[in-house]
Amino acid sequence: MTNCTKFPIQFPALKSKKVLGNFKGGSITSDGGVLLLRQIDRKLGLSKSISRSFFDSRAQGKVQHSIQTMLKQRIFALALGYEDLNDHSNLKSDVAMQTAVGKETSLASPSTLCRFENSFSREQAVSIHQQLVISFADSFKTPPKQLILDFDPTDLPVHGNQKGKAYNGYYGHDCFLPLHVFCGSKLLISYLRPSNQDSTMHTWAILALLVKYFRKRWPKVKIIFRGDGAFCRETMLNWCDKNKVDYIVGIACNARLQKALTPYLDQAKEKQETSQQTEQVFAQFAYRANSWKYPRKVIGKAERTSVGVSMRTIVTTLEGAPEDLYKKGYCPRGNMENKIKEQLLLFSYRVSCHEWWPNQFRLLLSSLAYVLLEHLRSFYLKGTQLGLCQVNSLRLKLLKIGAVIIKNTRKIKIYFSSVYPLQDLFVRLVAEMNTS
Repeated sequence: MTNCTKFPIQFPALKSKKVLGNFKGGSITSDGGVLLLRQIDRKLGLSKSISRSFFDSRAQGKVQHSIQTMLKQRIFALALGYEDLNDHSNLKSDVAMQTAVGKETSLASPSTLCRFENSFSREQAVSIHQQLVISFADSFKTPPKQLILDFDPTDLPVHGNQKGKAYNGYYGHDCFLPLHVFCGSKLLISYLRPSNQDSTMHTWAILALLVKYFRKRWPKVKIIFRGDGAFCRETMLNWCDKNKVDYIVGIACNARLQKALTPYLDQAKEKQETSQQTEQVFAQFAYRANSWKYPRKVIGKAERTSVGVSMRTIVTTLEGAPEDLYKKGYCPRGNMENKIKEQLLLFSYRVSCHEWWPNQFRLLLSSLAYVLLEHLRSFYLKGTQLGLCQVNSLRLKLLKIGAVIIKNTRKIKIYFSSVYPLQDLFVRLVAEMNTS
C-alpha cells in the first residue's frame, strides 16, 4: 500500500523486483542541451536584435517577463520540440530552460505568451524580416561574389476559422501559402500569405527589396533569382532583365517546347536502347513565348528510362554548358524544399491563432528557431557526424539530454547523464562557443 502511495506508476516486474515510478525526482531536466541554444543566441545576438522590433506598451514597473525573455522562451521551446503554448505550464518551471532564457524564477505562463503573440503587428513582421536579412549579411567577413536567392511557397493546412484562410485547389484543402526565401541554407524570408491568390504574390516586391539592400551593401555582388515554373512570369523576367539580375527558372514544357526537344528525345531513346540504362540529352535553344517581347535562352532535358520518357525545360540568363546549367545551376534548388520541411519539423504549421498577424508571428518563431539550429549545424558542426543532420536529429542528439540540476545562491550545477553518447562532442562545442 505504501508503494502505491509513493510510487503510483507501476511497470511490469523485472524478475522478482518491482518497477515503480513517480514524478518526485526533483530538479531534473530532459533538455540539458538548451544551454547550447543560449550560447548560439548570444553569439548571433538574435533575440536581442529581434526584441527591438517590439514596442512594449506595458507598465514597466509591473512587467515580470521582458519581450526578449518571452522570445527566447518560445524560440528555445520550439527548437526543443514543444509546439504548444500549453507545454509551458510545466516548462516554465524547468531550471535548465530558466537558465537558458536568463531568469532564476518562473518563466511566462501560457496565457502571458498568448497575449504576447496576439499583440503582434504588421510593422513588427517587417522589422523581424529586416533583422533576418541584416543578420545574414553580417555573417560575411568579406563581400560575397554571388548570391543565389531561392524562392518557393508551401502550404500550411488550417482547420479552424482563422482569418485569411481559403481553399486551394492545387493542394486540395484550406490553407495558408507562405513564401520562403533562402540563400543556400540561410533563411531570409518567411512571409505568410493567403492561398486564394497568385502563388507568386509579392515575389517581385520582396526580390526588389532584397536586391536593393544587397547591392547597396555589396555593389559588385552578382545576384541570381531561382525558382520553379510557378515563378516563370513575364513581369518577373522583364524586371530581372531590366535590373541586371540573373535568373534560372523552370518553365512549363508546352507543345512548342516539346516539339523543339523531340530530336533530342530521339537521341536519348537510341542511347537507352543500346545501354539499357537511363539516358539524358541536354539542349540549348532560343525560345519566345507569345507574350514575351524577345526570345530567351531555354535549357531542355530529354530523358529516356526503362519505364518511359520525360522532358524538362528551364529559362535562364546564365552562361555555361546546358547539362551543367541544369544539374548544377537549377537542380540544387531542390535542397530548399528540404529546408522548408525543416520549418515544418519546427512546427511552422501551428498557425492556429484566429487573427492573421499572430499566425505570421508563429511562422517567424519557427523560422528563428531554424536560424539558431542552422547556425549550430553550419558553423559548429561542420565536418562532424552531425554536420548534415536535419533539425529534428540535432534536437534528439544535442538538446534532449537528461540532467540533474542543483541550484544554490552561488552556483547552478548541471549533472548531465553519464551515459549520454556524445559527451566529447558536446564538451568541444561548449568550449568552442566560449572562445569564438
